[in-house]
Parts: sequence; C-alpha cells; structure tokens
Amino acid sequence: MYLIAVFVVLYAPIVYLMVYSFNSGGTMQGFDGFTLEHYSEVLQDTRLMIIVLNTFIIALLSAAIATIIGVFGAIAIHFIRSKSKATLLTLNTVLIVSPDVIIGASFLILFTIVGIQLGFTSVLLSHIAFSIPIVVIMVLPKLQEMNNSLIDAARDLGASPWQVISRVVLPYIKPGIYAGFFMALTYSLDDFAVTFFVTGNGYSTLAVEIYSRARQGVSLSINALSTLIFLFTIVLVIGYYYIERRNQRPLSGGV
Repeated sequence: MYLIAVFVVLYAPIVYLMVYSFNSGGTMQGFDGFTLEHYSEVLQDTRLMIIVLNTFIIALLSAAIATIIGVFGAIAIHFIRSKSKATLLTLNTVLIVSPDVIIGASFLILFTIVGIQLGFTSVLLSHIAFSIPIVVIMVLPKLQEMNNSLIDAARDLGASPWQVISRVVLPYIKPGIYAGFFMALTYSLDDFAVTFFVTGNGYSTLAVEIYSRARQGVSLSINALSTLIFLFTIVLVIGYYYIERRNQRPLSGGV
C-alpha cells in the first residue's frame, strides 16, 4: 500500500499535466474539450525546435564521451591493487550525491577562471563531468561479477592487455555499458540545476527553457512539450530494458 501511495503521488501530477496538454481551453482549471493545438504550437516554434536539437546533441555527445571515459575509469578502479581504490570509490560517490547547485556553481567559477565562454562548450563539459561517475557506478557491478579466471585464461593463451580488455572484459560488461550510457543520456536530458549555471546568452536546453517559460505564466504548450519529453523518456527506458534482456544470456564461446 505504501508503494502504491508513492507511485500515485509521483505519477498523478504527470498524468494531470498530460491530460491538460489536450485541453482546448487556455487554463488548467477546467477541461473544455480535446485538441492538438498546443502540440502544433510546439512543433511550429522554430526557436524551440533549435533548443530541442541542442539538447539532444548535448545529451548524445556527453553520454557517449562519458561512457568511454567512465568504462575505462571503472576498469582502472576495479583492477587497482593499492589503498587508493577505496579513496577513488569515495570520491566518485561524493560527486553523485553532491548537490547540483554546488556542482553548477563550481563549474561556473572554473569556466570563468579558465576563460571558457558560457554556451555549448561549457554545457557539454559539465554534462560529461557529472555523467562519468554515473557510468562508473553502473559498470563496476558487472566487473565485480566477472570471474578473474577468464582474464587469466586469456593471458595464458597469449592475449595482449588490449586484447584482454577488448575481447574478454568489454563483451562481459556490455550490459553495464548500455546501462551507463542510457543513465547518462537521461541525466543530461533532465538536468536543470547545473545547466542553468553554465548556459550563456543565446544558448539554452529544454530544461532551462521550460523553467523560463513557466515563470512567465501557465501555458498549455509547456504541458505539450513536457508530455513529449516524458514519452521520449519512457521510450528510452523501454529500449534500455529491451537491450538488457537481450544481453542477459551466459557468455558463450572460447577466448
């Protein structure tokens, strides 16, 4: 019953928002009739479409780069044999639990000192930075599940260090890599606090744009835009679970 209550509290406002995105009236006080006018407004808004494109470019690039860095970072942390392993894991966890406001303000100060102009570059770098710890957390459990005898067998058969990684380690942790990529992609699409600090004049993402429009007053086009984003997130989740189920089969074949 508690779990059901939690789901109701979380999803009821989303359903309410989605229902009124089809309201022919201009407010959320009463449902006057069904219409797709607000979705048409969103699709005809050229500036908004550019912002959508910017958001997806940032999300895809940051998720891809963060996944590459995070995977090799997780491999390095897993195989390190010194006392610094616990320190690295702690530092990685601290970055995940740190408030987004502090992270965003830190990036703003850093970019100002270094001289990086706020805009595409600053947003991309910040999204890569806060996505890397997420990828590491998603990949490490798969590395811990892996039997070290697979690596020993590959080395006994003459595999080089790169062949061990590319032909043994990476195929085994592939589900974790997919999970890390999709999590980084979702976090990048949804992020507001960090992005709000590092965006410059003339550049914006969907989260920042929705916040700016919501401050100007209630508009059902915001409902339509939010509904489209929510549905896209659902598609990402379904895609992730499909890929995960597809990869949940025992590793077969020899080295």
